[in-house]
Amino acid sequence: MTVPPTRWTFGVEPLAQTVTVAGLLRRVTDLVVALEDEDDEVERLIDQLRTTEARLAARVPADPRARIGELAGSATGRVYVDHARHVGAFNPCFPEYVLAVEGDDGDRASGAVTFPLAFEGPPGIVHGGFLGVFFDLVMQHHNCDVGVAGKTTSLALRYRRPVPLLTELRFSLERSLDDRRITSTGSLSAADGTVLCEAEMRAVAGDLAALPAVSPRRSAGTRS
Repeated sequence: MTVPPTRWTFGVEPLAQTVTVAGLLRRVTDLVVALEDEDDEVERLIDQLRTTEARLAARVPADPRARIGELAGSATGRVYVDHARHVGAFNPCFPEYVLAVEGDDGDRASGAVTFPLAFEGPPGIVHGGFLGVFFDLVMQHHNCDVGVAGKTTSLALRYRRPVPLLTELRFSLERSLDDRRITSTGSLSAADGTVLCEAEMRAVAGDLAALPAVSPRRSAGTRS
């Protein structure tokens, strides 16, 4: 494919520890929800998490607003991590996936995703709300990799078949662009090609140069 001159990014890269913690929390959640009885190991984990929560609360900025725009040069506020792609890598509330942009114009993409137990709705089935999150993620990831993205204005899903957990699934995406709008369509399929879910998203075609300034991470001596 033709690589865009500038990928769409807005924010800073996640810390390596943040990525490691996200994967651990997702996997531990799977294990905890599968337990038959209360467990001493979980009780120890609860105690440790409470201790860690209290210690980290004293180290992060008290102001929860992201340091972007007017706050970019502020001594307060929190760092904003780039949400352009791979949000699940650093936030366990989002699914992980792999995605590759295809075609000479980059208007097609495909990839794979496996939903863990943490995203269960009906027994053994992915909760439909997470499928909406998933398609919004991968479609905007596609837009960002091509270099033209913007805010989602609509997202419509059609649930064709139950989507299984713990199973590698394939997805494919297509996008088109006019002066003001990006339209993306996508499908999620089983290994045998059976279509499980379809989606259509519309987004504003934004201007990367017009995005507000984003503050870099502050050194230890400038944190408050």
